Amino acid sequence: MNTGAPRDLPQGTGFSTLTDRVGTTSNTKRLSVCLLSPHPLVLGEFERILNKPGFRVVSKRLESMLAPDLRQEQPPKAQVYLVDALAARQATAALIANILERYPGARVLVVGDQHLAANSYSLLRLGVKGLLTYGEARTQLCRALPLVAEGGFWVPRSLLSGFVDSILTSQSRRLKADSVTNLSRREQEVLDSLLENLANKEIAAKLNIAERTVKFHVSNLLSKFGVRRRADLILLCFQRRTVEREMPLSVR
Repeated sequence: MNTGAPRDLPQGTGFSTLTDRVGTTSNTKRLSVCLLSPHPLVLGEFERILNKPGFRVVSKRLESMLAPDLRQEQPPKAQVYLVDALAARQATAALIANILERYPGARVLVVGDQHLAANSYSLLRLGVKGLLTYGEARTQLCRALPLVAEGGFWVPRSLLSGFVDSILTSQSRRLKADSVTNLSRREQEVLDSLLENLANKEIAAKLNIAERTVKFHVSNLLSKFGVRRRADLILLCFQRRTVEREMPLSVR
């Protein structure tokens, strides 16, 4: 088990086991963020980064890195959870599954030394909405958290592209978003075409409709699913179908 401080974090940051850090000068509604890590340096650095009026931050130190313990952990309620991936993969998966079962509307962003493709795809299937390295967190975290809270994804472009390709090339993962019941027949056809990675022009030719009509239906789909981009829509459809089917048995 890796219990040392992440390489990209500075030394000497402060820490308290369970803190509630709230700005006092802003009346604007703050985004509630729960920081979860076994390491005080990580928590202290994230607290420093998020010490801004727009965030309400609660930090909790994880006393155990074992999957069964993390499955029973009781994290404070928040809109977004920032999970430190210092633990083993199964332990991190157990914690994420625990969070999303307790708080189904919550969003999860994972920070680690690096995000290799196979592990990143597993995290995305579990329902993770954002992936950052410790170094990236310094400059991107304050932008990533609000976007993730609104239902978007903050994932490196190369990982996102590879993940989408892995979906589209697997015949067993051809998806239909039947969780949204108010889709028209044409919207469903456009959605199915998007999941085949077709461009607007190709969809128009396939369905024998104008390209501007395709754009109209795509805009409606993004609105109905509550996302901003086509890639987010594909990820969301995939996650809704695979989170239960592909979760490791050890974290169920």
